[in-house]
Amino acid sequence: MDLFEVVLLGVALSADAFAVTVSNTFAYPNETAARKALMPLLFGLFQALMPVAGYIAGGIAAELIERYSGIVTLAILGVIGTNMIREGVSALREKDEETPEEAGDESRLTVAKLVLQAIATAIDAFAVGVSLRARTVSMFVAAPVIGLTTAALCLVALAVGGRLGKVLGDRAQVVGGIVLVCIGLRAFLC
Repeated sequence: MDLFEVVLLGVALSADAFAVTVSNTFAYPNETAARKALMPLLFGLFQALMPVAGYIAGGIAAELIERYSGIVTLAILGVIGTNMIREGVSALREKDEETPEEAGDESRLTVAKLVLQAIATAIDAFAVGVSLRARTVSMFVAAPVIGLTTAALCLVALAVGGRLGKVLGDRAQVVGGIVLVCIGLRAFLC
């Protein structure tokens, strides 16, 4: 596997992280730049570490994790997404009832949420690590390339999410939650 193929693999693996970053960015428009910067960092880090873990495991637990990766991804993203939908609907209802002085975003994108999302979007990379071992690919090259590709695409997603957030306005958190649940369902069904 040459460098170009590893980059393409990184792009493919980063699709979920890209979508979650877009969703988070427009669902949580008032987050600090530092918190937003954690998304490319954490998603890239986990996308780089999971193939290494799969490479090391080399089949010991790979079949089990690969078999249940869809349900684990659905559970994690489904819970987070459902919670985002619930918070968004609640915030929309409260906004209709509050005065402008009471308005504020109490919903936060916590580090714990980001770590869970990073794990959920990187589970498939574990299985890729097992297959890379079978192809005798150097993880010293593949892991950093996959991680950097994911981080770069998540930086692009930050800009896309910011623009979508302006278009969606107050409904952004609900839409973001729906996107996460859909990603979880896709992982479960595929």
